[in-house]
Amino acid sequence: MKKTYRLPSLFEAILPIITMISLMIYVFAFAKEGGDNIYDAAHLPLIIGIIVASLVGLFCGRSFREMVDGMIDRIRTTLDAILILLTVGLLISSFMISGTIPALIYYGLTFLSPKLFLPVGCIITALVGLACGSSWTATATIGIAFMTIGQGLGINPAITAGMVISGAYIGDKFSPLSDTTNLAAGVAKTGLFDHVTAMVSTTGPVFLIALILYSLISLKIDTTNYDPNIAEGIKSALASNFNLNPMVLLPILLIVLVCILRIEGLAGVMISVFVGLVFSMIFQKQRSLAEIFAILHYGPDIETGNAFVDMALSKGGMDNQMWTVNLILLAVSFGGALERAGIIERLFAHLKEKINSVGGLVFLTMVTSIFCDATMCDQFLGIGVPAPLYEDKYDELGLSRNMLSRTLEDAGTLWAVMFPWTACGAYQMKTLGVSPISFFPFAFVNLLNPIFALVTALLKRNIFWADGSYTNIFGRTKMKKMAKAPKKAQDFALSQLEKLRKEGKAPQIN
Repeated sequence: MKKTYRLPSLFEAILPIITMISLMIYVFAFAKEGGDNIYDAAHLPLIIGIIVASLVGLFCGRSFREMVDGMIDRIRTTLDAILILLTVGLLISSFMISGTIPALIYYGLTFLSPKLFLPVGCIITALVGLACGSSWTATATIGIAFMTIGQGLGINPAITAGMVISGAYIGDKFSPLSDTTNLAAGVAKTGLFDHVTAMVSTTGPVFLIALILYSLISLKIDTTNYDPNIAEGIKSALASNFNLNPMVLLPILLIVLVCILRIEGLAGVMISVFVGLVFSMIFQKQRSLAEIFAILHYGPDIETGNAFVDMALSKGGMDNQMWTVNLILLAVSFGGALERAGIIERLFAHLKEKINSVGGLVFLTMVTSIFCDATMCDQFLGIGVPAPLYEDKYDELGLSRNMLSRTLEDAGTLWAVMFPWTACGAYQMKTLGVSPISFFPFAFVNLLNPIFALVTALLKRNIFWADGSYTNIFGRTKMKKMAKAPKKAQDFALSQLEKLRKEGKAPQIN
């Protein structure tokens, strides 16, 4: 006898989400004692959310085994990203002890001009984010330094924090080492570098706009209160403990080379780790194999005598990535439970049936991503939940799968930090000491990126098609490289695109 299921009622559909939001608000706003947070992570609220979503699935006719299978299916799509994330911990450690990240901070502070503090700071932060593959590491290292220097310049901390966030997320999005970059490509079932290529089309122009805005703000800054001793103290501590020969910056170029050659993410990370270790042996102090293993596993224990530098450089290590890996596993499991219980279908599925344009589909994807960010409290869900919901619609409109992955990041990644109760927002607020509500209006990259992407899509510009063609912002469609996609889905998308072109609903290649 065939088992029958039903979709949850509206109350049943929102119950796990309400539970999640309530627990997140409690954890981040009220779980305090004497002003200190007793518990300030998203993990346990996610677990309880998974339990409630699973119970809803059971009430709707699903078996417990089916609910678990739904979670496992979603985890399976993120395994590549999780493996890369673990090895990124090794990379950060190797780049720390090689002197690459210390040198990047040192030279960044050397060439920093008070009158160009914001645009130059944004670029430097982006480079650190690109090298580490992590916006969190970028803000926790060079970002904290810039917050201190900005305070010495008399700049509103919200403006400085917005600049740091913009730079950190630029580097994160363009890095093949980033967890969200790998996750977006994975859930959209496209190639990692196909995804990075697509992101350039929106994030690149917005980055230039942000630099112009930061330059205009910087030119109006009164530098009479600038205290160079802050930057000099950081530089002195770095110079005393590392060989800062410009040669140690070469591993940064390797990251760029990995992007250009389109080396698979995991292989690219491991090559970079090896190069970082070689540079550490050539330019820094010699270490035993046991010391290297300990640093790669647990992170470097660097003592320079400067409290800020010690805190900023004691990052990395595979073990330190487990907090994020656990969060990803729970976040995508929650998304899988919501999906298998029929909750996502109840809330969003019928909306996509009314969408027949690229602009409308981009808008719906973004709204869903931001909704997941705000209600499910993590960017991984903002990326992972909408992907399976709308992937068939992208195929139906003849779009490339990297168009889907780009849209997921444009909204799901960049706007997750605007909510103080998400993992991203809470972490950055704790790290930079400024509420997202205050800094987000000045995080021009994060703020403007989805707006730029949406406006261009509504104008039928900046679109990637299934056959590899690309309609640029000037409305001209040129043939580029076809992005990876599952064969069955790609064949369907290509047939749909051919049909749409015959009907005059998709642009011809010119």
